[in-house]
Amino acid sequence: MKADPFVQLRLLDLQAVDTALGQLAHKRSHLPEHAEITRLSAGLDSITGERASAQAEVDDLDRDIKRYEGDIDQVRQRAARNQARLDSGQGSPKELEATQHELTSLGRRQAELEDTELELMEKREAAQVVVAEVTARRDHIATELQAAAARRDALLAEIAAEEEKKQAARGPIALNVPADLLALYEKIRKSSGGIGAAMLRARRCEGCRLELSGGDLARVRTAAPDEVVRCEECRRILIRTGESGL
Repeated sequence: MKADPFVQLRLLDLQAVDTALGQLAHKRSHLPEHAEITRLSAGLDSITGERASAQAEVDDLDRDIKRYEGDIDQVRQRAARNQARLDSGQGSPKELEATQHELTSLGRRQAELEDTELELMEKREAAQVVVAEVTARRDHIATELQAAAARRDALLAEIAAEEEKKQAARGPIALNVPADLLALYEKIRKSSGGIGAAMLRARRCEGCRLELSGGDLARVRTAAPDEVVRCEECRRILIRTGESGL
């Protein structure tokens, strides 16, 4: 393949832009914020589950306390009726005595229920403290996650803006490269880690960083200026300049 030496030089400009675009793509995919967001998201999911469990315990205790409050209220109402019956003196002595015994039993039952209710209320208070602590931790992680996402989005916007500039600069350069040479460059670039053309500097290919052997150096030295030469080691297009050492 042949191409004007000045056109071949344009491949170095194109490669510089493509290298910069590749670096931007790498930067985008390797932002520290990506790992931080993944870590924080996992932490948020975990602590959200922890809070749900803690809140479920509080809800269970609330239901138990409500049930005991209902039982206590029933005992109190029955005791009040019995007390009213005793105060009125209505009924036979035997009935009044039975009512008194029941009133005493109701008093013990009420005390037992109230003791249990108090224990449940203490447990609920402790469980609510746990909920508050877990909620505070969850909110802190959520704030960190939001901040990390904001930093990531800002960096991605910067990268996108820089990519847009690079793409705008690439267009005119690519237009000045013949289609067959551009196709070869693109093919090599895709199969060679993003580098399709490299300068030959001081007899060394800057693509693979290897110095050309005697035979390869002689081949390149004797090639016509418009001949498109390639490195025998990495097969990248070699661009000859005044620094090639030929």
